[in-house]
Amino acid sequence: MICASDGAVAILRGFGGEHMSEEKKSLDVKEVEKLLPHRYPFLLVDRVLEIDIEREYIKAIKNVTINEPFFQGHFPGYPIMPGVLILEAMAQTGAIFLKYAYPEFKDKLFVLAGFDKVRFKAPVYPGDQLVIFAEKFHRKGKLIWTTVTATVNDKIVAQAEITAAMVDWQE
Repeated sequence: MICASDGAVAILRGFGGEHMSEEKKSLDVKEVEKLLPHRYPFLLVDRVLEIDIEREYIKAIKNVTINEPFFQGHFPGYPIMPGVLILEAMAQTGAIFLKYAYPEFKDKLFVLAGFDKVRFKAPVYPGDQLVIFAEKFHRKGKLIWTTVTATVNDKIVAQAEITAAMVDWQE
């Protein structure tokens, strides 16, 4: 097992390759679309506020609007963002970090392999801004896992350890 928490050098050795930049950077939705294969309505990250390769950290947002298709049925008269979609937004945030930090992962697809220690602490409503933090990425073979937290107004709404499998894939 490789634990990348010792900094950029260890993570580079563990993943094998170079990263784009050690500077903190933000990404708009067009840049996010260059990294992820997801598209509306399943692209669940609107912007990356910060990526810090050295700290192995990413902070992204999902603006939750009443126009989201899932609110038509979840739940009429009392719209709440489905927990599985909060988890998906959290997983997409982790994938953005990996594809941004490691260009050699450009042709890889990250598919969900597992969730551990999932906790939903509060509902997410239309009008909320979901802020997602992922940090400390670990790898063993084709599996990569990280800890992710989602907040609304600085209050934790969800936490999970998310595991993804790397799959060879090209668009």
